[in-house]
Amino acid sequence: MEIHEIKPAAGSIKRKHRVGRGHGSGSVKTSGRGGKGQTARSGGAKGPGFEGGQTPWYRRLPKLKGFKNARFKKVFQVVPLQKLNRFEEGALIEPALLYKNRLIRKPDDPVKILGNGELSRTLVVKAHAFSKAAQEKINKKGGKTELIS
Repeated sequence: MEIHEIKPAAGSIKRKHRVGRGHGSGSVKTSGRGGKGQTARSGGAKGPGFEGGQTPWYRRLPKLKGFKNARFKKVFQVVPLQKLNRFEEGALIEPALLYKNRLIRKPDDPVKILGNGELSRTLVVKAHAFSKAAQEKINKKGGKTELIS
């Protein structure tokens, strides 16, 4: 069998119905478009949202005014201080390590350390933000806090 001998399966190809081509075609005069008027014409269909001349709902709604800052809001992944007790004494804690230990969900999103609970170890913590309480507790234990910009 050669490529030029391949034919589609019997019955899989249907010829297009050519309307308005004489009485024998079965679709003469109005060519399946019905009676008169706008919908019988070429391009007569109105688009989605057309309400027969009534002002459409998307034009009846009031315009939004003002400015919303939500798009530019910085959202932190928070880690309570007490959860840092699982690391060894003197460990360097940064977002990659927190992600590896499943304390945060996304390694690239900013991290904030909160001062919940007590810290029992001396640690060096790198994060994008610290609460005042967390910073005081880490420094009180002899650890260090470093901001990641």
